[in-house]
Amino acid sequence: MLDGKFEPDIDLPPKPKARTGRVSLWGYFRQFKKDILSAQPGHLYRAWMAEMRTPFFRSYLCNDPELVDLVLKQRSHDFPKSERIRVGLKPLLGESVFISNGETWARQRRIIDPAFEGGRLRTVFPAMWDSGVAAVERLRPLADGSPVEIEEQTSHVAMDVIFRTLFSVPIEHEIATAAFEAFRQHQAAQPVANITAVLPYPKWLPRLHSRKTRDTARTIRGLIGQLTQQRAKEIADGTAPDDLSTKIMTTPDPETGELFETEEMIDQVAIFFLAGHETSAAALAWSLYLLARYPDWQDKVAQEALSEMEPEKIYFSTVSKLRHARSVFRESMRLYPPVPMYVREASCPEQFRARRVKPGSQVILSPWHLHRHERLWDRPDEFDPGRFDTPNGKECLRSAYIPFSAGPRVCPGSGFAMVEGPLLLSMLVRAYRFELVEGDTPVPVAQLTVRAADGIRLRLTPRDDHLNKETGK
Repeated sequence: MLDGKFEPDIDLPPKPKARTGRVSLWGYFRQFKKDILSAQPGHLYRAWMAEMRTPFFRSYLCNDPELVDLVLKQRSHDFPKSERIRVGLKPLLGESVFISNGETWARQRRIIDPAFEGGRLRTVFPAMWDSGVAAVERLRPLADGSPVEIEEQTSHVAMDVIFRTLFSVPIEHEIATAAFEAFRQHQAAQPVANITAVLPYPKWLPRLHSRKTRDTARTIRGLIGQLTQQRAKEIADGTAPDDLSTKIMTTPDPETGELFETEEMIDQVAIFFLAGHETSAAALAWSLYLLARYPDWQDKVAQEALSEMEPEKIYFSTVSKLRHARSVFRESMRLYPPVPMYVREASCPEQFRARRVKPGSQVILSPWHLHRHERLWDRPDEFDPGRFDTPNGKECLRSAYIPFSAGPRVCPGSGFAMVEGPLLLSMLVRAYRFELVEGDTPVPVAQLTVRAADGIRLRLTPRDDHLNKETGK
């Protein structure tokens, strides 16, 4: 109540119910495997730190911004990627930069990072633009007011961006199409909580993966290998296009002068598929849903796109003009961070908030809880893209906002994503009005990324139709 009056109802975007009561370790594991988010207790939205003890390991979830800063920035080398999480991802990713540690990781970053510098983004920007144009055209037959499964569409355009920017081919390319289909099958087969990631098995003991997981991973890596070998030949012949794969494959390690071997390049392309496709698709889908739920903001983004974008001209300066789209995309990733948790491992004795942390303990940083922390953010569960212009929003943006991680291990494609997301969002909303399907509210769940349990369905209609109605044409 406010001043003796009831507080007005606030339209909050969907949030999964937190777990209530205690559960056994195996009960928790079953819930965790089904959905990471609803398996967690509600007090994590208020706690600075939480400890979980099991017969096999201890975990510490850290929401205290000082601890987050310590683990990700100040002493990141003391908190490498957890071996337990690496287990489930190795069939597809091998030793990619996402799961490697130590000198292997440092060498990979020295080669990869130059490909994602600002100047390179300008070079691949036309490919992103072409993906957006193709997505608008692909949606045209579906924009009749009937429900459309949006996550399927955003997955399509995000993968198209990856193929165009990495290998200069659209998703309709034969190998690209096959890889996209194999990747979808791998997502369905890949468990997040592999049992060997929980039990303290010896490192020499083989890890258990389903046959489908192994088969789809092998298929994807084989297709990536074909593209990589073809590009190597083009580089040797002097006919290679100036895209991301050419840049990465021709960039020597500044310390050793070595280039990526074929298998190493396959590892890196696999993580670009995973991180650059899966996470971008999730973020774009939730952004479109939120704009459908809050049409005032959709109108702001549409008007901005209509006034600032010229569809026939491709120019990088457009990015800086899409302020509303950028704010919406940023707020969408606050409410629905594509990667809900990062897991590190303490490599030496630590002390967190007066608690002893033994070597080998898991250290969990949860964007999902940090981004909605009730003691950090004003109105944490509300959708408000304007919050980042407030003192609280600016402070939390610095200390409690980590959709791409932070520090030395920040996602090398973060700048890429913050160009891609607002651009595609603007192009889609410029062309179509997105509306909710009555009674169809998506429920967020997290397995590999934060998606909707049963998909996100929205109605699309051409924006020209609405403009014509408003002007009486």
